[in-house]
Amino acid sequence: MSPLLREALLALTDRREPRPGAYERLRAVVIDELAETPEQSLHLPEPRDDRLRAVTDLLHADPGRTATLAELGRTVGASERTLSRLFHTELGMSFHRWRTILRVHHALVHLTDGRSVTETATECGWSNPSSFIEAFTEVVGQTPGRYQADLRGGAK
Repeated sequence: MSPLLREALLALTDRREPRPGAYERLRAVVIDELAETPEQSLHLPEPRDDRLRAVTDLLHADPGRTATLAELGRTVGASERTLSRLFHTELGMSFHRWRTILRVHHALVHLTDGRSVTETATECGWSNPSSFIEAFTEVVGQTPGRYQADLRGGAK
């Protein structure tokens, strides 16, 4: 969401209309901004900072790794706070969000290869299939089972 869209939505929720027609004009701005908002993609940005790259390389090598950001930081010689800041400034998302998208990337490969949802959840680092299904659905827009069914349907 752009800063303009966020502020316009906040202003629309303020029921006061300071000038006649202001609400309608602001609503038109919101509609224009929403039309321009790109779809969320599965794009996984990669870092430039060496410390952050060391962390992301460890996770690329083993997406199921359950280490915390503090533990990863100790491994690469950076503080949790520094890494957290770098995830936000360089990659535009939290560590948790970045790792979730990385894991979903790997899950897509496993599911495409015909592995079960449970096996995929375990191999990609989720503690249980339910949390995997929830995260996968939030990122991809459909459940892993529906994704596999669509693959099978398209193969016919």
